[in-house]
Amino acid sequence: MRVPTFVIVGAGLAGARAAEAIRSEGFDGGIVLLAGENEFPYARPPLSKDYLAGTSARDTIDVHPAEWYRDRGIDVRLGNRVTGLALDTHEVNLGEGRSVRYDKLLLATGASSRRFPGPGAALDGVHHLRTVGESQALRADVEAGTRQVVIIGAGWIGLEVAAAARGYGNAVTVLGRESTPLAAVVGAEVGSVFAELHRVNGVELRMGTRPVDLTGASGRVTGVVLSTGEIVPADVVVVGIGAVPNTELARDAGLAVDDGIVVDAAFRSIDPDVYAVGDVASVFHPALRHNLRIEHWDNAERAGAAAGRSMLDQAISYDAIPYFYTDQFDLGMEYSGYRSRARDAEVVFRGDRAGREFMAFWVADGQVVAGLNVNVWNVNETVQRFIRTGVRVDASRLADESIALDELLAGAPD
Repeated sequence: MRVPTFVIVGAGLAGARAAEAIRSEGFDGGIVLLAGENEFPYARPPLSKDYLAGTSARDTIDVHPAEWYRDRGIDVRLGNRVTGLALDTHEVNLGEGRSVRYDKLLLATGASSRRFPGPGAALDGVHHLRTVGESQALRADVEAGTRQVVIIGAGWIGLEVAAAARGYGNAVTVLGRESTPLAAVVGAEVGSVFAELHRVNGVELRMGTRPVDLTGASGRVTGVVLSTGEIVPADVVVVGIGAVPNTELARDAGLAVDDGIVVDAAFRSIDPDVYAVGDVASVFHPALRHNLRIEHWDNAERAGAAAGRSMLDQAISYDAIPYFYTDQFDLGMEYSGYRSRARDAEVVFRGDRAGREFMAFWVADGQVVAGLNVNVWNVNETVQRFIRTGVRVDASRLADESIALDELLAGAPD
């Protein structure tokens, strides 16, 4: 009897957790993990946080040491970029006439940094941040602490890189299109907290700007040209303007793609033997009743394991609440919730915003749809319980620190 083989394309955190779950659930067939990079699976959040800041070693970001995969019979093939999928013959093509046959296939191809769209993107000193190699290259450019660092983009990556670069002593300028950092994600009120955090730590914020060009001399970047014609001097430029899902393989193979590979709540694509997970997957969410693509670490961690179990035909209906965290200077934050429901919701603050120790809740129709905690700890599970149960809350009581959150949850279903 032929032993079945499960192939996972993409050796990021989601792919690694899927392989781990498949094996730990008792599958004794072949597991092939195809890594496009020459790296065993690693976690990406430290690349813009402590690893970039030089406070954690390289091995701390690995999901598992190399021998862990060997001991469990997981065949990790480094530096193998997939060039095509043949759904009819169940083959993954690796180029140069090489291929791997699969019985079931998981696409965990992730996303790629959105590149700077104007001239000058190929100059030395221009960085994008997605891989460990890119983080190492950026750290080498800023660790001396003598650079003028300009960051294009005032989102999470841009602000985390700004904090790390400033920590080395560099002069740091952040260019953002909106009037407040993070306004599109958490709104202007919460975004203003992050703006003040960066200003008091010496970061120059230039909001409402539009970079159009990068200037250079002798092959190295020297400045960022704004739409007004002004040139912002720069020795190092970091482009942090988002990411795009790596859907080319799926699209070329004929799978459904719509801002990611379209899959159901069990990560199954329109092909019964092909699954997708992680940054590349647009997953049907049972609570929202529509598809959702999430790029955060927690999703790769939990969804990867769930997708692995789904490949073993276990009953899976993935309904996790999106979660994200950030560390910048002396501020730590956790966020849970549904951005689509929070856009028009009332923001209720609890705690000391000026002192940067507070919580914020997004309340729509009397229910919490998202929440965050800034320098307030051991409350994320409580925030998620508000969201999951849909318990009705009074905004004034939610803001009142004299009323325990557990009291507001009294009577909520478990």
